[in-house]
Amino acid sequence: MAETIQIEIVYALEDEQFLYREEVEEGTTVIEALKASQLLQDFPELTLDKVGIFGRLVAYDTLLKPQDRIEVYRPLKADPKERRRKRVERERKAE
Repeated sequence: MAETIQIEIVYALEDEQFLYREEVEEGTTVIEALKASQLLQDFPELTLDKVGIFGRLVAYDTLLKPQDRIEVYRPLKADPKERRRKRVERERKAE
């Protein structure tokens, strides 16, 4: 029988955060853990465009280690560079 490890999966909406504690077999990849997780049962429409472990983007085939925390990132509503550019334009017009 394969050894298991404990991991966490987190996902945040604008006003609510979700934390799932999961047990997976050693050798499980990020995408395998996500596909088997409670997260995708609760949010079946969720798009897994970007994921990370402890704040660092990782590939889907990254092998998990004990106590890893997979973070599922939402798409940005606005590009930070574009928001900055528009703010500078407004400030220049106000001068």
